[in-house]
Amino acid sequence: MDSRNENYFVWLFNQLKGWPIQNYMLWFFAFGFQLALLIQGKFDMVTLVTFIGTLLGTLCVLAINATKAINGWLGLISAACFIYAGLEAKNYLSIFEQIAYIATLDLPVILSVNSWNDDTKNHLRKFGAKEWIIAIVGTLVVYAVSGFLIGKFTNDPRPWIDAISFAISLTAGIMCFMRYNNQYFWWTASGIFQLILWGITYAQGDASLAMAVNSLIYVVNDVLAFTVSPWFNHGRKKAGLAEIRD
Repeated sequence: MDSRNENYFVWLFNQLKGWPIQNYMLWFFAFGFQLALLIQGKFDMVTLVTFIGTLLGTLCVLAINATKAINGWLGLISAACFIYAGLEAKNYLSIFEQIAYIATLDLPVILSVNSWNDDTKNHLRKFGAKEWIIAIVGTLVVYAVSGFLIGKFTNDPRPWIDAISFAISLTAGIMCFMRYNNQYFWWTASGIFQLILWGITYAQGDASLAMAVNSLIYVVNDVLAFTVSPWFNHGRKKAGLAEIRD
């Protein structure tokens, strides 16, 4: 193997180190919970792919929380798993949601992986009044348009729940790309609506419980971000970083 490639993979692996202890605790909790669901439930390709996707997806959001660049590769692989799960469940907007994540989060990080860590944590921003208005109005417009289109042109059995989750997640992904820490208000709302979406999907027999549990774990990660992540001043203080100013 080329030494440059070897050094890259060593560097990438090292991105799993130095996270807040709460992040590691949450991932191992997620691993145990998802493994129990996999063992106890029906084992097939959907449950196996979902299991892999949920573990990598949780690791991805925790890496974003810790501003570690390995989130790009973790997000790309988990997105492929979630696209498969969304297709099987007929939650079509969840597929577009993952494609949006790939475009706004995963690929930009992969392409600038060596500089993403420092560029991100040292250049974070907060919303002003104008950004709040744009983000809220943009979310509502995407919700209305996507809900109408997906309900009219597909057999998605849950178009409006699918749409609100998609709209909030898309907006949050754009905020993350632009390095606004306000994204975590949207991520929290996204996790709640994804929990509702996949809970209903499971109740209707179209998906495994693992996706709903995964959404709940994402919500816990978002709550953690407000307290221990470099995206917010409380976490930045612990890490010895400068405060984010308006």
